[in-house]
Amino acid sequence: MNNISIYNLLRLPNPIIIDIRYEYDYNIGNIPNSINIPYYKLQRNYKHYLNNIDTYYLYCDYGDKSKETCNELLKYNYNVINIEGGYNNYINNKKITSY
Repeated sequence: MNNISIYNLLRLPNPIIIDIRYEYDYNIGNIPNSINIPYYKLQRNYKHYLNNIDTYYLYCDYGDKSKETCNELLKYNYNVINIEGGYNNYINNKKITSY
């Protein structure tokens, strides 16, 4: 499975970023331009949300659930990449770069 750092992710042109956390968590804060598809919806109905052409970058709070979800989706030949450290890592990097 592939991983990408927040640093490298934010330098990509128009990545498709999927936040797999619950809608409540997404509404409190998220990575800009991400879409929210909770992991339980994505795992149950991945064909509805994904295609085998695009590359998707998934994140959760700390990267564990998104890593697990990526591993499942890779079995079905989807191009998915886990965002290392999840939203927590994004927030921490944002704090560091805002000084």
